[in-house]
Amino acid sequence: MFNVDTHTHIISPDTGSYPAAPLGGHRSTWSQERPTDIDGLLRQADAAGVDHLVVVQASTVYGFDNSYVADQLARHADRISGVCSVDFLSPKAVDDLQHWIDERGFSGVRIRAADGTTAVPTPGRGLDDERMAPVWQFLSDRRVPVCIQMHAQHAPILAGLLQQYPGLTVILDHAGRPRVGDDTVLYPSAAGVPRLSETGRVFIKLTPPAVLRAQREAGSAAPVVRALIEEFGAAHVMWGSNFPASAGSLAELADLIRAQLPTLDATDLELIAGGTAGRLYGLGRGAGPGAEDR
Repeated sequence: MFNVDTHTHIISPDTGSYPAAPLGGHRSTWSQERPTDIDGLLRQADAAGVDHLVVVQASTVYGFDNSYVADQLARHADRISGVCSVDFLSPKAVDDLQHWIDERGFSGVRIRAADGTTAVPTPGRGLDDERMAPVWQFLSDRRVPVCIQMHAQHAPILAGLLQQYPGLTVILDHAGRPRVGDDTVLYPSAAGVPRLSETGRVFIKLTPPAVLRAQREAGSAAPVVRALIEEFGAAHVMWGSNFPASAGSLAELADLIRAQLPTLDATDLELIAGGTAGRLYGLGRGAGPGAEDR
C-alpha cells in the first residue's frame, strides 16, 4: 500500500545558512524542543513504513524563506514533495510563487488564516482580502493545491473563493477544525455558496492536532473522522503526522490517526493511506485516474 505522510516539518541545525525569522516574531515551542532535520525525518519515515513525505514549510521558524525545504527537494526529489509559504498580501506574491514552484520544485503552497499551536498574525482581513485576488487567480489557473489552516467558521468565505476561482483546489490542514459533537454540522454554510464537500475541490487532512482536539472537546475523535469521510469521501481524505510539531515518533502519530478510522474497504484505506495524496500531488504510484482532472 502506497503510504504518504502529507504533513511534516524540518528544521536545520545550520542556523547560519538558514536563520530563524518566524512569522510574527515568535518562534514555535516545538521547533525548539524537537528540531528534526531532513535526515532525522527520513529515518522516522523509514521506521514507520512511509513511502513519500510532504514537507510543509515551518513558517513559525523560517517565515517565508523556504530555502531549507527547497534545498532538500533538490536532494531527495524521489522521496519528498514540498509545500511553500509566501506572503499572500505582498505585491510580489505571484512572482514569489513562480520562483518557489517553477524554479525550486515546490508542489503546493500554504496560508495560515487562523492560529494553530503557535499564534501567528492573520493576513489582512482574512482569506477574501482583496489584495489576495492575484494569488488566488494564479493558483486557480495553475491548479496548485493550497493548504489552508483555518477554523470551521471560515468555511463560507472559502466556499465563496472556490465558487469564484473554478480551478482552485484546497486542502484543509488539521481538517480545518470542524465542529465536533453529535448531530453537529461539520462546517457552516451560507446562502448563495456551495457546501465545501459539494465543490469536489476540498480535501481533508487528518492529523494528530485534529484528533486530539476532538478527543479533548467531544471525548472521542472517531465520530468526527467517520463523519468527515462520509461527507467528503475517502478520495478526498489524507493523513499527516505533523511530525515533529506533534510529540511522538512518526510511527506513533500515524498509529494515532489510523486508530480513529472507521471500518473501510481496501480501496478506501488505500486512498487515505496515500492514493488521495498521490493523485493530488501527482506522485508516481498514487497518480491514478482523475489526477489529470486537477
